[in-house]
Amino acid sequence: MSTAPVLDPAHTALLVMDYQPAILAFVPEGEARNALLGRVESAIADVRANGGTTAYARVGFTEADWDAVPAANRSFAPLARHRVMHHEDPAAAVHERLAPQDGDIIVRKIRYGSMSTTDLDQRLRERGITSLVVSGISTSGVVLSTVIDAADRDYQ
Repeated sequence: MSTAPVLDPAHTALLVMDYQPAILAFVPEGEARNALLGRVESAIADVRANGGTTAYARVGFTEADWDAVPAANRSFAPLARHRVMHHEDPAAAVHERLAPQDGDIIVRKIRYGSMSTTDLDQRLRERGITSLVVSGISTSGVVLSTVIDAADRDYQ
């Protein structure tokens, strides 16, 4: 007998976070990166096949975003200072193997968590989403921040 929760696809979203060329560059090329992308591709295909929602969160800055990052912010100040991860830069796009499709949710974020600087929560709630399956590049960054925020917002 399994104790795993049963997910209702109609009320479940897969969050695909930070799978962008500039961030994936920190994952060793070759077998490790291909395996990671393959697992996420498979999860996306499963969610779509079962009628679930796929939501993408990607880091991408505008000039105004860079200007608003405090110099004391150790994580994001270097990005702002060097003007990297511009939201229109191909390196800040979702990796082509995981390309969003019509009907997917896509948000642009400027901090670790996928909800704090986006309308992701509102867009998920509009679709009746109550459960999240979370996938991200940095467990101690995007995943942790998003999971804590989502728990505070009463997602399963």
